[in-house]
Amino acid sequence: MNTRLRSLSLGVVLVLSGSWVRAQAPSGPQLPGPATQSLKGVVLKRKAPINREILRVRLPRPQEARLKNGLEVLLLEDHRIPTFSMQMVILSGGLADPPDHRGLAQFTAALLREGTKRRTSQQIAERLEALGASFTAASGLSSLTSVVSVSGLVESMDEVLDLFADIIRNPTFPPEEVERYKTRTLAQLQLQRTIPQLLAQERFNRALYGEHPAGWTIPPVDSIRRLTSDALARFHAAHYRPNNAFLAVVGDVTLRELLPKLERFFGDWEPAEVPPMTIPSVTPPSARKVYLVHRPESVQTVLQLGVLGITRTDPDYFAVLVANRIFGDGPAARLFLNLREDKGYTYGAYSTFTSSKFPGVWGAGAAVRTEVTEGAMREFLYELQRLREEPVSAEELENAKRALVGSFALSLERPEELLQNIITQKIYNLPADYWDTYPQKVFAVTAEDVQRVARKYFDLERMQIVAVGDARRIREVLAQYGPLEVLDAEGRPLSVLN
Repeated sequence: MNTRLRSLSLGVVLVLSGSWVRAQAPSGPQLPGPATQSLKGVVLKRKAPINREILRVRLPRPQEARLKNGLEVLLLEDHRIPTFSMQMVILSGGLADPPDHRGLAQFTAALLREGTKRRTSQQIAERLEALGASFTAASGLSSLTSVVSVSGLVESMDEVLDLFADIIRNPTFPPEEVERYKTRTLAQLQLQRTIPQLLAQERFNRALYGEHPAGWTIPPVDSIRRLTSDALARFHAAHYRPNNAFLAVVGDVTLRELLPKLERFFGDWEPAEVPPMTIPSVTPPSARKVYLVHRPESVQTVLQLGVLGITRTDPDYFAVLVANRIFGDGPAARLFLNLREDKGYTYGAYSTFTSSKFPGVWGAGAAVRTEVTEGAMREFLYELQRLREEPVSAEELENAKRALVGSFALSLERPEELLQNIITQKIYNLPADYWDTYPQKVFAVTAEDVQRVARKYFDLERMQIVAVGDARRIREVLAQYGPLEVLDAEGRPLSVLN
């Protein structure tokens, strides 16, 4: 190992981030809590038991059909248990928000179930409970889609579909429910302002993305206050259309059985012209900068550091996936073993990378004791430099690839994961054999690939570093890593500390 790396003070470092494919909204790594187990004293069996037959697997293909109104249907049959799950994927997410009303897609999805032309919110809740059905609806501030999901027993599929279609097609967004939602959401935002991890994520996203939709972690307060039933109804009418959606289904049902049911409940759903959803370009930060969010008397520092990464279809996707696994994706990765197991600075340190149709983030983060902030930064820099400058060993590379393929193989046992793979494949227009060849693509990554992408994407001169903690105790420590700006919890500069 090159001991020279520890003494480097490049002011730069690590990366964090992201936008997960499901909701598409960038978010940072999940900072561990006290429940995180220690690996000390455990003999690690570093070779995951992966059968190479997984390299030749051919996953089931969905059956495809269209309703008379053009709604595309994808069905993955699974007759092991008499249940079903379905997701109506609306191809308009937060990226379709009006520029002057961020969060409208998110608000619309959240309020779908609060009343329809036929049912009140209470009646909807009672009916879902009576049917033993589960319902969710979500979008994000920078998401590509809005997703409405339901699951239940096959024996009650007609009743569930009746309710599901009513919620999707006929929401009324009752003014009294909208007001309750606004009050509740504003109160939640006040509470979130006390959570250091959220403050770090908010500043980190803004540092990397600026005014791009991905730069917003939570909706602007003004957008919430201006929310009206009419605004929700307009967004719904414009975007919730069968020609702007597809329905993905998995369960104990055949296409022959399913299609008549869908025609009954969705067949007269009328298509219409849909406003185009544009994907804004992302301008990377031009220089490294450090943001310190002042949290007086804090006993810990929450660190998030990173750079803009790649899109979901980038040719380097699998190389970055493997590099990230080695760097910090899990308790056997370098960051965790260094900062927790060796140094004891934190309950856990992790990295992650995210991707969408716009560049995601590759990054890392941890919550550390205030007095070890400098040491933690030093170790983050050391591990980043090691990934860039030293080829990974054959054993470490093999372990990372085995772990990724093992997780993938286990996910194939869950129908919902197979369905999610199908949705991801469709949204990003991935090749038909993409998931069949996933293991081969992982195992094809070389040590040279890992080092190459670490050098290519961890741009030290554009690294953004965010810390949330007591500025009076850690300001001087952080100032050595680049131009420093001290902010309050609302993101306003604190001139007295700058």
